Amino acid sequence: MSQPFACYLHPFDVAHHPSLKPEVKRAILASWASDRHAVENQPAMRQPPELKGPVSVDDVFAALRSLDGPDSQPTLQ
Repeated sequence: MSQPFACYLHPFDVAHHPSLKPEVKRAILASWASDRHAVENQPAMRQPPELKGPVSVDDVFAALRSLDGPDSQPTLQ
């Protein structure tokens, strides 16, 4: 991935980017969700080196889910 991702301020900036392919969006967001980017003493936050500030892991997961569309929510049985 050779794009400069510092221009993304939030996970939804990646999810809604018009020229990124879905698999690239997923790869970026999955990387951001990784525990290797966890903020020390704040396990619910991620600080990827590409971003200027931390983001909530919940926001990263929500952005990932948004790539699947509204009809892809798992059903509870």
